[in-house]
Amino acid sequence: MPDRFRVVVTDFLSETTVETPILEDLATITLAGAHAEVDLSGHLESADALIQFHDIPMITDATLAKAVRCRGVVRAGVGYNNIDLKAAGRRGIAVCNVPDYGTEEVADHAIMLLLAVARRLLAADQSLRRGEWDIAVVKSAPRLRDKTLGLLGCGRIGTATALRAKAFGLDLVFNDPFVAPGVEKALGVRRVFRLEELLEQSHFLSVHCYLDATTRHIINARALMRMPRGAVLINTARGPVVDQSALVEALDSGHLAGAGIDVFEREPLDDERLRHHPKVVLTPHAAFYSIEGFVELRKKTAEEVRRLLVGEPPRNLVNRAEISNPRFVLA
Repeated sequence: MPDRFRVVVTDFLSETTVETPILEDLATITLAGAHAEVDLSGHLESADALIQFHDIPMITDATLAKAVRCRGVVRAGVGYNNIDLKAAGRRGIAVCNVPDYGTEEVADHAIMLLLAVARRLLAADQSLRRGEWDIAVVKSAPRLRDKTLGLLGCGRIGTATALRAKAFGLDLVFNDPFVAPGVEKALGVRRVFRLEELLEQSHFLSVHCYLDATTRHIINARALMRMPRGAVLINTARGPVVDQSALVEALDSGHLAGAGIDVFEREPLDDERLRHHPKVVLTPHAAFYSIEGFVELRKKTAEEVRRLLVGEPPRNLVNRAEISNPRFVLA
């Protein structure tokens, strides 16, 4: 074991007040401040571990090849689409995530977007700011009780959203092929096993699935047309799960009454049609954030790095199937 390890935070952070108390006794922390792989030049060769946020679109094999000492990349977040898992595995590098932070925040945000769209919050606010006093701006607002909220995905965040939504008297139904049988009974909600069934019932649809090849554009034009006319879409999961062009078309045609969107196909948002659409409420990929949640994320990220460096098995390894000749302790 070297006298001092070197941990490189690839992007996003400008200080290490959370990470330092966890790692200072065994590692030096370097802030690369990168926005692209090329910006990591000079940081990789001596790195024993990388902490990655979301500013770099992809960590590829070319970058990992330079990280000859690296034991692992810990993605500070739930998703890990911006790391080449197979390439890391071939080189014996662990890829880990932080799957258990921000659950409350994203669930709260999903409910906030649902309420804001359904209750016509922005239209009412803007009307008042124009000096008007006109209840007509909310006359299309539906009652929530007994309406059906469909959840596409019922993992940690989908479950937390379901528990919150029950308080509004919404009828809850979910579709998730990865959830064990009986979870619906524990939650007191309904379950369907075909996406089409979920779509056809959902007055509101909240997306909580992971992004991979099977879910990219799973909410496309055909899927949106299966939803009841006047339905509302909420997406706090991953932008490319929804076909953004199809969403705009469904809003323009009136088939969808509105949408609440926190994540986009390309970020920052560059679709002016969506940016200025009167039927949507938009937030800048911020659902994960709270003061406490961000500290929790950073703390758990640093703790996973520490485990890799001191020779303990990581807790949240996501590329186990691809690992050969691991540089870290594999449980």
